[in-house]
Amino acid sequence: MPKVLIIINRLNIGGPASHAAYLTKYLAPEFETMLLSGQIDGSEGNANYMVEELGLQAHYIPDMHRSISPSKDYKAYQQIKKVIQDFKPDVVHTHAAKPGALGRLAASNCGVPVIIHTFHGHVFHSYFSPLKTRFFLETERRLARKSSAIIAISPLQKKELTETFKICPSDKMKVIPLGYDLRKFYEKLDQKRQHFRKQWQVQTNEIAIGIVGRLVPIKNHSLFLQALKRVLSNTSRPIKAFVIGDGESRAAIEEEAKSLNIPFSDSPQQDVPLIFTSWIKEIELAYAGLDVVCLSSLNEGTPVSLIEAQAANCSIVSTDVGGVQDIVDEQAKLSPSGDVAQFAQNLLDIIKIYDYKIRSQTLHSNKKIKEFELETMIKRTKNLYFSLLKNQKSKL
Repeated sequence: MPKVLIIINRLNIGGPASHAAYLTKYLAPEFETMLLSGQIDGSEGNANYMVEELGLQAHYIPDMHRSISPSKDYKAYQQIKKVIQDFKPDVVHTHAAKPGALGRLAASNCGVPVIIHTFHGHVFHSYFSPLKTRFFLETERRLARKSSAIIAISPLQKKELTETFKICPSDKMKVIPLGYDLRKFYEKLDQKRQHFRKQWQVQTNEIAIGIVGRLVPIKNHSLFLQALKRVLSNTSRPIKAFVIGDGESRAAIEEEAKSLNIPFSDSPQQDVPLIFTSWIKEIELAYAGLDVVCLSSLNEGTPVSLIEAQAANCSIVSTDVGGVQDIVDEQAKLSPSGDVAQFAQNLLDIIKIYDYKIRSQTLHSNKKIKEFELETMIKRTKNLYFSLLKNQKSKL
């Protein structure tokens, strides 16, 4: 039975961690798997509960963190190398930038037959200075030469990575969309909606607007707040907005809400138009309770929040960045990154005609969501592994 070592930067709440966990669980019985993870930041939601619910045991690299540290990164590289030497995988599959670099270098130096990397997003614009961006680009191009295959999670991402940034030739990059167990997002929707709205004291006639994800600069919550300010000033329908998640930018986001004169709280007991909930473990309850889900990012790979929100049949308002177009249906309203006026107008257009009864009647109407079913992703990944292993054997 071939062995697969799956390396993730950290098990925080979000798409990459759940993707890695699902692979670790459901590649069996054809493959024996091990999940290797770095450490999460203190401000991030911990996804260990999901790993435990799947009956998995993750192994950890103490010195692998998000930030660059030459001494810790070298220690992490040595620790990964030791795991590879002990586990002796036939496939090393890395996810995200840090494990993608350290894991592929270690796998290459240990002679692992098949080395694969998945881009869940990238840092080639809107993150760093031009000089630092150039460094990361050159690093990824060199790492691609050590890789048997690169996985993009959307056709648009593949086009960007191969044609714009020239990471590797097109035939080396495969498209495998992320896969999720989406049943919990559309089962018992009314019951979950009542639970969320009672907990957060959302009135029956209020339209609940939410943005879900890490509170970090790339998510550009400033755009969401500025658009919300315009919405609150230009509709007579009652609105309750939610910022769901946490992170390094929380204080700055709260300060901007103050400067925009948007009253906010982290308590449902206060009757204010904006609530900061921090992380919500049972996020399916939130999507059931929300009516509109927003994404205001400057850059994205495949935003999981929009996949989950559409599974719950929420209306979508988003910036048109990264792989967003590949996952939303024709009902979603998109606007250019940074265009506050259009983002706000898109929200107002939905609010004007929104009716929860219509949402309930059209559940499961989004055909694009089927592309992200868990079974589809697992099948495509297994086929890629078998193909690469077969090619490797033919060279011997």
